[in-house]
Amino acid sequence: MARKGVVSDEGTVTDADTSTVAAKAKAVEIKKQLERLVKAIVDEDDYRVETADEAIRALSYLKDLKSKKSLSFKLQGGGGGGTVVIPKEFRCPISGELMADPVVLATGETFDRPFIQRWFNEGHRTCPQTKQVISHTVLTPNHLVREMVSQWCREHEIELPKPVQDIDEQLVTNADRGCLNSLLEKMSSSLSDQKAAAKQLRLLTKRSSSFRALFGESTETIPQLLNPLSPGQVDAHPDLQEDLITTLLNLSIHDNNKRLVAENASVIRLLIESLEYGTVQTKSNAAATFFTLSAIDSNKITIGASGAIKPLIDLLDVGHPLAMKDVASAVFSLCTVLENKERAINAGAVGVILIKIMDHVLVAELLVILAMLSNHQRAVQEMCELGAVPCLIGITRESDCERNKENCVAILYTICFADRTKLKEIKEEETTRGTFSRLVQTGTSRAKRKASGILERLNRTGSITHTA
Repeated sequence: MARKGVVSDEGTVTDADTSTVAAKAKAVEIKKQLERLVKAIVDEDDYRVETADEAIRALSYLKDLKSKKSLSFKLQGGGGGGTVVIPKEFRCPISGELMADPVVLATGETFDRPFIQRWFNEGHRTCPQTKQVISHTVLTPNHLVREMVSQWCREHEIELPKPVQDIDEQLVTNADRGCLNSLLEKMSSSLSDQKAAAKQLRLLTKRSSSFRALFGESTETIPQLLNPLSPGQVDAHPDLQEDLITTLLNLSIHDNNKRLVAENASVIRLLIESLEYGTVQTKSNAAATFFTLSAIDSNKITIGASGAIKPLIDLLDVGHPLAMKDVASAVFSLCTVLENKERAINAGAVGVILIKIMDHVLVAELLVILAMLSNHQRAVQEMCELGAVPCLIGITRESDCERNKENCVAILYTICFADRTKLKEIKEEETTRGTFSRLVQTGTSRAKRKASGILERLNRTGSITHTA
């Protein structure tokens, strides 16, 4: 009978499945983290309480790992018991494990691919063995060592370890799961605990994609996170609200979380309230959350039906300049769905956008939205009533931005066919300055098509005389 095993910390092959590799590698990661935390505590007189808490959690984790499973095993099988020492040259210098995917660094040293890759991902640009600064981070497969490891495994009737592709993600996830649960539990504790936990969650979800992914493991994590925010009193503690809404934004960046967040009606209600009440940063991040969630078409419909568009338009109207760009991005993304265009028009989007454009606020971003809405008859009617034509002609004539000119002429093209009374202004611009003829020659391909269409429309209504 063949014997199967993996490597222990002592360099022996053990009778365990491949999860042991991840567990031990995880212990290595936790020890590194603990070393950094202890150094911070020792070196700084005024170290943060959170740093001590993290160190305690790391120690507790290592203690639990040690008590749950000894890392020293015997090799068992039909051939009898005993331990087999792994040759040093077959062990990764970083992990101490039998190398499953040996690669050569620029310095000539060999490492297991996932561990050296993680070393680079952490920002290091030196060889862990020689401490040399490396000229490049290209990793070359070491086929000779790979074959030697395979042969050694066959001789000792040991299963060759499979290469681990996502070990960094797995390590961080496993190490942080307990930390996440602890922080979420504090969301039902005292206000001071809630605030401290919220700050830490905001930081962790910003830095780590794997920590963001953890929230997708259970439908209960998001409600737990937002437990301190009460509907109707969402801004009772503005700093706490800002940290939690920002955490929600960080989570929504992760693709697997987008539906989890958007399909929770209570979450959407809290985001809508945060558009109306809270710090400028809170409002901006609530809008940005709607933008990231709307990357999925089904979420666009859900968010639109929830009543979020009206508060977004209101925030665009009276909001702080820092929040407006996020609001504009959210409105644009949501309005790619037909139903939401109607909602935006009903919410007064056309008037708000035109006023901002006339005030030279976010002209490029808002022209894109206006062009999108211009295929709706009522939106065009409102544009004509609110004096959009002179504004759009002015931008077409004077702007240095080709994209702005393109969107303006696209809107004017629609207006030409929707309201004959506006042809006079457009015709006068062409007769006096030749703005649209010039755009036919120099504009983008879309701008050329729209400008040509305008000229054809004008020609059908009467002759055009150009001035030099």
